[in-house]
Amino acid sequence: MLLQVCKALRQAYMSSSELQYTIELIGQRLIPVPNTNYTPIGIRLKTLKDRSHAWFKFDMYSFETITLEEKSYAKKHLVTHGHFFSWDEPDDLAAIIPILPKPSQRTIERYWSLETLRSEPHSVTLDVLMDLAQNLIAVAYCVTSEDNPLESDEVVCIDLRALDGDGDGVHPQAAERTLILVEMTESESDLIKTTCAKLKCCGRHIALLRSLVITNDDGRNYEWNLQIWDWKNTSKTMVTGRITPHPSENQIDFCFLGNDRLLIVTEYLEFFSIEDPSKMSPYTRFKLPLPLQCIQCLPPMDDIEQMQTQPQTVRYTPDPKHQLLCLTASYGTASLVFIISMRIFFDLDEVAETITIPWIHWGPSNTRVFWYPYRGKVHVSGNRVLQAFAISGPDARPGVYGVRLMDFSPIAGTNRQGLGRVVKDSSTIEMSPVMDDTVKEENLTITTSLPYVEVVSKRKFCVRELLDIWLDKDRIYLLNANWKHVAAGSTSYPTWESNRLEVIDV
Repeated sequence: MLLQVCKALRQAYMSSSELQYTIELIGQRLIPVPNTNYTPIGIRLKTLKDRSHAWFKFDMYSFETITLEEKSYAKKHLVTHGHFFSWDEPDDLAAIIPILPKPSQRTIERYWSLETLRSEPHSVTLDVLMDLAQNLIAVAYCVTSEDNPLESDEVVCIDLRALDGDGDGVHPQAAERTLILVEMTESESDLIKTTCAKLKCCGRHIALLRSLVITNDDGRNYEWNLQIWDWKNTSKTMVTGRITPHPSENQIDFCFLGNDRLLIVTEYLEFFSIEDPSKMSPYTRFKLPLPLQCIQCLPPMDDIEQMQTQPQTVRYTPDPKHQLLCLTASYGTASLVFIISMRIFFDLDEVAETITIPWIHWGPSNTRVFWYPYRGKVHVSGNRVLQAFAISGPDARPGVYGVRLMDFSPIAGTNRQGLGRVVKDSSTIEMSPVMDDTVKEENLTITTSLPYVEVVSKRKFCVRELLDIWLDKDRIYLLNANWKHVAAGSTSYPTWESNRLEVIDV
C-alpha cells in the first residue's frame, strides 16, 4: 500500500511542472517577486535548477581584477549591491565605487572627507554606514568642547545624507538631517565618554550601540547603550536601552533581522521585537554553548536575485524565515564560526517574562559550528556561505587559507548533480578550557548537525594577502593586498602597495 502511494506521488510530481516549480522554490528558500511579465513555468523551473547547479561549479581561477588605492588598514570595507565601500579611519575618508557594473545597473561613485559630512566642527567620527538601496550615508560622531575636550560631556549625533547628493542637504526621506542621542544618566555630574560604537541600519530603523565610560564622584562605571530611531518619520529616539552587565568591547554585537526584529549577541542570542517602542526587554534568549570573545554578527545579504529567462527576467528574494545567520568569534586561542538557521527566530510567541532556551534544546539541530586554529574570513548570502579557512594538518603550510562554498538549502543535495560533498552527519569539536573563572568544564565538546553541501576550491591564498571575502546573488568578491619587497641593506621587507578586488561571476 505504501509503495503504491509513493508511486502515485512521484507520478503526480513528474507530470506537473507547476508542482516541481513550487517544490524547487521551497527547496531553495526563495520567494518570487510579483511581476506582470509572463514566463512559462517550465522555463522558470529550468532556470532555477541551472542557476543552483552553477554555484557548485564556481571557478576561483576565473576572475576580473580591479585595482584599489584604498589602504589595507582601512577600518571598514564592504561589498554591497555591486559596489565597494571603504572607510579609512586614520585619514577620515570614505569612498563608494561601482564594481564592473552591468549596463542596466544604477551606480554611484563618490569620495568624501567625512569632515564635510558632519554638521558640527571639533567632532570625531565613531562609525559610518552606507545603504545603497536607500541612497543613504550615515555618519555617527561625537562633539566635545573645543576649549576643554577631556573634561566636557560629549554630544553624539548621526548625520543622514544622500549618497548621490552634494553633501550639504538632508536625505530626502529623513525626518531631520541630524539625530541627537539622548543620554540616560543618573546624575547631572556624570561625565560620559564613548570608547567604541557600531552603527547599523535596516529600512526605516537605524541603531547605534556604544560602549560608555561614565565618570562621577564614585569612580568609573562601564556599560553599553543602544538607541534606535525611526529615521524616516521622527528625529526622536524610538528605543533606548542599557545592556548590563557590561561586556568588553569585543564581547558584543548586534544586527537587524528584518524591519521589526533585533538580535543582540553576548553570551546569549537575545531576540527583540522593535515594533513596540515601550518594550525593550528580550522575549527570548538563546543560550550559547560557551562564552565568546571577538564576536561579529553577519546577517545574510538582502539581495533580490534576477534570473534571465527567455523571453523575460524573473526576480526572486530569499525567504526571510529560512536564511542563515553567521557568528564569528574566538574562544581562547581558537576561532569559531557558527552557521545558524534563522528559522529559530520566527514564530515565537511573546510572553510576559523573558524565556531562556538552553543550547542543548535549540543549538545542535539548527547550527553547524566550525573550529580553526586562527581566524578566517566568511560571508553569507541567503542559504550560501563562502568561507576562507585556515588550513591545518601535518602537510599544511602555515599561513595559508583554503576556500569553500557551502549551500545549506534543503534541495542542494539534488541540484549539485554529483558535484561537491554532502554533509549530513553530526560533527563534534572539542575545546580546551579557557583558564577563566566563568568556565568550569574540564572538557567542552560541541556537537552540531545542520546539513549542507560543500565545494572546496583547489586555489589557496596567503593569509597576509587575503583581506576579506563576500558573495551576493551571482558573484564572489576577494579583496587582496598587493605587497612589494623593499631592499634594506642585505635584507628586504614587504610593504603595502595597493589592494586588488577579484570578481568571480557565477
